[in-house]
Amino acid sequence: MAITLQDPLPDHFADISPEETDRLIAKCREELGDRVVILGHHYQRDEIIKWADHRGDSLKLSQLAGANTKAEYIVFCGVHFMAETADILTTKEQSVILPNLSAGCSMADMASIRQVEHAWSQLQSVVDCNVVPVTYVNSTAAIKAFVGRNNGACCTSSNAARVISWAFEQGEKLMFFPDQHLGRNTSVALGVDPDREMVTWDPALPLGGNSTEAIRQAKVILWKGHCSVHARFTTEQIAEARATHPGVKVIVHPECSLDVVKAADASGSTEFIIQAISSSEPGTTWGVGTEINLVNRLARELPDRKIFCLDPVVCPCSTMYRIHPYYLLWSLQNILMGAPTNIIMVQEPTASDARRALDRMLSL
Repeated sequence: MAITLQDPLPDHFADISPEETDRLIAKCREELGDRVVILGHHYQRDEIIKWADHRGDSLKLSQLAGANTKAEYIVFCGVHFMAETADILTTKEQSVILPNLSAGCSMADMASIRQVEHAWSQLQSVVDCNVVPVTYVNSTAAIKAFVGRNNGACCTSSNAARVISWAFEQGEKLMFFPDQHLGRNTSVALGVDPDREMVTWDPALPLGGNSTEAIRQAKVILWKGHCSVHARFTTEQIAEARATHPGVKVIVHPECSLDVVKAADASGSTEFIIQAISSSEPGTTWGVGTEINLVNRLARELPDRKIFCLDPVVCPCSTMYRIHPYYLLWSLQNILMGAPTNIIMVQEPTASDARRALDRMLSL
């Protein structure tokens, strides 16, 4: 489903102060009651998170949405692919709303369905074995549906190892979309040789820029995609953190590059990072390689630990940041007026095919 640019909000929103915005959001929440549930991704700014009924990573929030059959409206303060997943997992009677349609995901956009289908066709022409597609949940509904149709599964950053292990039980090779780094890091941890048994597929080049022999030798074919935030973290930043803060523990997200993950003390999903730091001893120091809003929130909530972002040039998730409190207010007011906007709908058969890929993951 193509992402549509958001039209500007009505002019009067520019004159509303932050305090008045909060007052109006609170008023809408009270009037709407159980009709609405607000979901806030960990990477959202605090001005949004404080209104969330639930906060978490993308799949956790989508599962919470699916478990809530009472709310008429799911207001998902995240990005487009997350709202799509929530729509797939909720009932037909519920509506999922993305407050700002411009809140996309650069990683998800790096794998279009046209590109993936073309790559799959090329791949099938040079291999004579079973290839299992696996997609990170940070992908469009169309890619999830493609994977579902082709007997593959979705994965998250926390269960990627289990899903990739399952894929190797199903076939000789796997093709991983759209984040090369999560696919590479997880496969290396499972014993796959990154030099001999992996290739990266560039959709702009014939055969992804690989020779036929390299593809036939590879166990893992990685789509050339990445997260623009996590790609900023470097081993030099880790070295600087260790030099400046003796005894620092470095923890990074597996969307970082392989050298960064190897140089860190630990890597894992946003939920893993939160749990590791929250359960650590007071007085410990943490250098964190993930989105700045989450890092800053942890630092405020755990003042007895020193927590800082490894990247000295603060880099928020720019698309996530497009969910401004004005857009949340606008969405809630439109629901109250009986004219909900920005409803995200995944049509059939895409929804059923994508659900198949999600169900395979959940069954594991």
